[in-house]
Amino acid sequence: MIRSVLAHADGIRVDHIAGLFRLWWIPPGRPASEGTYVYYDADAMLGILALEAHLAGARVVGEDLGTVPEAVTDAMHERGVLSSSVMYFERDYDAPGQPLLPPKDWSVDTMASISTHDLPTTAGFLRAENVRVRAELGLVDDVDGEYARAAEAKTDMLAALADHGLLPSDPTEQDLVVALHRLLATAASRLLLTSPQDALGAPRQPNLPGTVDEYPNWRIPLPVSVDELLSDAHVQAAIAALSDARPSGYHPPDGPVGGSA
Repeated sequence: MIRSVLAHADGIRVDHIAGLFRLWWIPPGRPASEGTYVYYDADAMLGILALEAHLAGARVVGEDLGTVPEAVTDAMHERGVLSSSVMYFERDYDAPGQPLLPPKDWSVDTMASISTHDLPTTAGFLRAENVRVRAELGLVDDVDGEYARAAEAKTDMLAALADHGLLPSDPTEQDLVVALHRLLATAASRLLLTSPQDALGAPRQPNLPGTVDEYPNWRIPLPVSVDELLSDAHVQAAIAALSDARPSGYHPPDGPVGGSA
């Protein structure tokens, strides 16, 4: 599977890469509380991943967000696999209030993004769209509390923009989407990632965790056709925000990306 994917791509992002190490198995018909972790030969799994990436000359990124053991990330980095850095989560968790870390202080061995497919899009975050949708679906117990947390997170983002001199005066939502891409471009990370949804300013996130049939996961069409995507004015603005700060030939402080996993 990896070989067939890399025949058409310069890299691959492995979702839930901790699944190469362990998975929570649940007996058929039983609740999740009766499951257990089943461990795999992670050296063999990572070895196959690294071998195929080497043969294809491709870059590998692992999604190591959430409750992932440090040993997973350490093993990834030992093999040249990049971690995932998401702006929402890059904070100084030891400091009072857990403020956002300046992107220049993020790890170099990462691929940086504003959001992921399991989180609000950039525009959705600015609108607290995820809170509204989850509340309508009955997935939120404390709706007011969720809106308050979303407002606090937005305040943190606007403060980060202001600290970097990137907060426009009297900005529109699209102005803020572009400004957050400019902030992302200051990251020390080897790679930067934006999604079609983020670049377009689309408010609906592709996947809403905790839902099955309640939400159209992976079935939300983009507001433009594939042929129109790269020429869309919103996408062009997001690309410019990234490329202005990270021109062709840019390399992180410790040297070129180069090599492979």
